[in-house]
Amino acid sequence: MLLRGCFRVLLFYDVAEAIDLPKLRDLLGPRGGEVQHEFPRRTPDYVRFEQPPVVETVDDLTLNTGERLTCSIKYYAYAVAVVQFEMAFECEWASLLAQASHWIDAPELDTHARRLVREHLVALAPAIIRPNQQWLQEGYLVVELQEVSGAGSERPSSAELLSAHGPEIAQLIRGEVVPVAPKIVEDTKETSLSYYPSDLVVVGPSAALVYDRPEDATATSYVLEYAKMQLLEFRYYDGLMTRLLSGAYDALEQKGNVLLSRWSLPRRAQRLNALRLDVMELTERVDNAIKFVSDIYYARVYGLASKRMGVPDYRDLVDEKLRAMGRLYEFMMDQFNESRSFVLEAAITILALLDVLFLLRGR
Repeated sequence: MLLRGCFRVLLFYDVAEAIDLPKLRDLLGPRGGEVQHEFPRRTPDYVRFEQPPVVETVDDLTLNTGERLTCSIKYYAYAVAVVQFEMAFECEWASLLAQASHWIDAPELDTHARRLVREHLVALAPAIIRPNQQWLQEGYLVVELQEVSGAGSERPSSAELLSAHGPEIAQLIRGEVVPVAPKIVEDTKETSLSYYPSDLVVVGPSAALVYDRPEDATATSYVLEYAKMQLLEFRYYDGLMTRLLSGAYDALEQKGNVLLSRWSLPRRAQRLNALRLDVMELTERVDNAIKFVSDIYYARVYGLASKRMGVPDYRDLVDEKLRAMGRLYEFMMDQFNESRSFVLEAAITILALLDVLFLLRGR
């Protein structure tokens, strides 16, 4: 059986706090463009990117092995740069599994991608808002299977492909070169999706198989990319709030004059609350980048992808830390109000004593 299609290696980097996309488009000029606004398969018009990422096509990359990869960079408004390497394949299942295992974890691509993004961000610096020095990273592999052919055989349906090659597909989306357990194969089959009998999407945490026409496969890849990008952003917010909470707890535990230390709490509390509101706004922007609703096919793809990648788990961590920051803000303000009340009561007591002393002295 001969398989034809392409690999899409996606490398995600959280490079700043935000990117000014209109300014970015001006800086890129004819080198930049937007991804498609609409999704096919009778998807309502309102299901689209609120702020479509800007795509920059760059020169092809030739590896030391002689492999030539098509390359592009996508820039999202919430400061995620996605480098996409694409290369075609035409092989049998054994070779496909070996290649997929290699591309899921290819350190040479990460080295090239980081260098590429850093070089391009220098020229795009006016559009980059508060760049990060340390980049969080995520990677994902989309195996786009366009054609499956054999001696005298027709294009198999999704059901036939799963039935005949379920073990290979389970290996493929996990990057394994050895067979996986039957239970893993069954789980893989149960979490697959199809719209027509002739297409198939199987999603794993590190890779996905998309068996479809090229134009429809591209739309599915956008949804998978969006889910992975969400995971990266929620990881960033989780780490940021962990550091903020740790710093706030350390400040509260500092030894010294309790009254004086409490007097500085409003400033710290306001700063903490401002950051909490910023994170809430940013997470809402990430959530609303594409609005998936109801039983739309791409909503189901997104739901499956986000669950398999762990997006809801990180989102829950972010929500819990936002609640913790809210409770800490209230505690800090309560401590300050308690100290202020004590000072006011003490001042009133002193004034009353002074009045009594002056009164007695006058007599």
